[in-house]
Amino acid sequence: MHFPTSGVDVSPFFFPIITFVISFFTSMGGVSGAFLLLPFQVSVLGFSSPAVRPTNLVYNIVAIPSGVYRYIKEKRMAWQLVWVIIFGTLPGVFIGATVSIKYLPEPRMFKFFVGCVLLYIGIQLLYQTTGRHQKGREKSSRVLGMESKFNQMVKITKEKQKGLLKSGLAPEAVIKTVRFSMSKYEYEFWGEHYSFNSFFLFVIALIVGIVGGVYGIGGGSIIAPFCVAILGLPVYTVAGAVLLGTFITSIAGVSCYYTLAVTPDWTLGLLFGIGGFIGMYCGARAQKFIPERLIKLVLGLLITSLSIRYILQFFI
Repeated sequence: MHFPTSGVDVSPFFFPIITFVISFFTSMGGVSGAFLLLPFQVSVLGFSSPAVRPTNLVYNIVAIPSGVYRYIKEKRMAWQLVWVIIFGTLPGVFIGATVSIKYLPEPRMFKFFVGCVLLYIGIQLLYQTTGRHQKGREKSSRVLGMESKFNQMVKITKEKQKGLLKSGLAPEAVIKTVRFSMSKYEYEFWGEHYSFNSFFLFVIALIVGIVGGVYGIGGGSIIAPFCVAILGLPVYTVAGAVLLGTFITSIAGVSCYYTLAVTPDWTLGLLFGIGGFIGMYCGARAQKFIPERLIKLVLGLLITSLSIRYILQFFI
């Protein structure tokens, strides 16, 4: 099949399979997988024109709703966190999209920029799986409490199921808002309290929105690890909110690119999205069964390897 906008000639059945695999794993960390899909389009498919960025955002729009639905159903959606992310990233996306068209049209420079962004994300995720980081986390009784509960649930379930792992989080592991204001958001999850400065996250979301607009992603691949690594929030409570924020900002991003006369490859984006839609639902459902450290390790290895490749290509 030929895709005129991107110039790609590939079987349409190939794309949903790729995005299913990507989104299944990345959605567990609150990431749509667009940050991996864009390098795939540039390097493997040879789709490196500016239209690749809004096409990537079309994938987000089609794929994310299924994962969001699952997190809402399980009552693990931090709604106030969603609004902070949206109000910060929306104006940033418009700024970033404009910058990308005017100052980053050349594919070689674009790849280097992508590599730098991915390297930052990968290092953050991998550091969180190291012994040094784990020791630092042990100073926080709430983190120990949640990890202890998770491990205990696994142990009990394995005993009940005769060695078959079937459950990670307990049914009562839901998000309950305690307080929300312009300066502080506090919520409860599985008996533990978490809080952060709302305005600080708003500023970070604005910066991430700019980067996401340039890169052609919703920004979730940067905000999610930031919330977990810097704010100390559990990935089980961050994933749904970041995905929903990414969905809204992706709609804004496509609209912005369209007004700048950069039309996405709608058919290609839709085919990507079909696989992502199924993969995100499955990933969101499976997330509560997977240890947080393993989720970070898988994502960290994937992102870091891609980032090194793109940075090296700039100098070769």
